[in-house]
Amino acid sequence: MTPREIAAQYKVHDTIRGGGWLRLKPGQVTDDTTMALALGRAILQSGRVDALAIARAFDDWMRAKPVDIGNTVRRGLMHFRTTGIPEILPSEHDAGNGAAMRVLPVALATLGQTEGQVRASCRAQSHITHNNALSDAATECLALMVQDAMHGADREALLQRRVIPLVTQHPEFDFRNALRSNPSGYVVETIQAVFQALFGTTGFSECLVDVVNRGGDADTTGAIAGMLAGALYGEGALPQTWLAALDPQVREACESQAYALVTQLIG
Repeated sequence: MTPREIAAQYKVHDTIRGGGWLRLKPGQVTDDTTMALALGRAILQSGRVDALAIARAFDDWMRAKPVDIGNTVRRGLMHFRTTGIPEILPSEHDAGNGAAMRVLPVALATLGQTEGQVRASCRAQSHITHNNALSDAATECLALMVQDAMHGADREALLQRRVIPLVTQHPEFDFRNALRSNPSGYVVETIQAVFQALFGTTGFSECLVDVVNRGGDADTTGAIAGMLAGALYGEGALPQTWLAALDPQVREACESQAYALVTQLIG
């Protein structure tokens, strides 16, 4: 839906209600979450961020017929299925948001590692489906922002340490001038919408409501804004009404996997 359509139907969409073009049940999740869980399981099973193990987990995920799958993700996984190689060739056409949306398990698993190691781990999972400079830059920036926030960085520190360098290196990501509404699956539009919501609000709920009411690819902008705002504001900022509305199995899987990634791999 566009922002205008959302406003006309809901005024402000701030409730987990289900529906949408996928006709989801309230609290049901999309590929953003299920791919992240598949990624996390592969990391835990192999004890590290291993591209081959992750590609196999993603292939199993696709064979299970997820509720949704992006074209670039499908193409990358078909490449792995036919070649056995867990990396596609670089392509200017692979600047989608599919690698960024699922990166949270890597951020958790590599907490405490060097920045170079974090970036390499991000690329290992990204290049299975997205081998593109803009996708890499965004995905690595998000993982490092999550880690910084978990170490106590505030919004201004995240802006100065991570976002300004990203925009300096890749001006396409500059989010400060035009309002980004109805973002597509292009990673630049996704990140612009997320950063506008994150830096234009002061709390978890406010950030999430802001970004999903921008419409467009809202499950992905919501997933990315959620990982950043969750790390920034902490568990206590998560609305209990939203948590209660989630699919119980998915909620438990997210909680237990996040804990395991942090404690088993770096604890």
